[in-house]
Amino acid sequence: MITLPSLRAMDGQMPVRVFMCLTPTDMRCGFDTLARLARQAMGGDPLSGDLFLFTARRRDRLKILYWDRDGLAIWYKRLEEGTFRIPGPGDNAATARVELKASELAMLLEGIDLRSIRRSRRYTRPGLSDAAGGG
Repeated sequence: MITLPSLRAMDGQMPVRVFMCLTPTDMRCGFDTLARLARQAMGGDPLSGDLFLFTARRRDRLKILYWDRDGLAIWYKRLEEGTFRIPGPGDNAATARVELKASELAMLLEGIDLRSIRRSRRYTRPGLSDAAGGG
């Protein structure tokens, strides 16, 4: 059988959740401040292994805070040109975070505007879970 790449497979393979903070963050913040923001502003647990994304006001810098087996780690990217196009809050405008799928994180890092992405409804055979459905 031929196995083709699919977004559903990519989303199912990532064992952690991805949360993006919708309010701009001072990129001078370090581990402790970002962990506090993940807890207080985003309602998450930075020790869970989930990814917590923060962007600068100009949206040209992105930090990802995550737990890496024995301590917190930060992944940091600064764009030389352009900006990260982050999604809006969706239906709940009062929220400080949005949850992303693994495929959406990959698109965000590749420069794709998540605000213009719309996933169409697809048929799911009764009795099959999303992970088993292919893509």
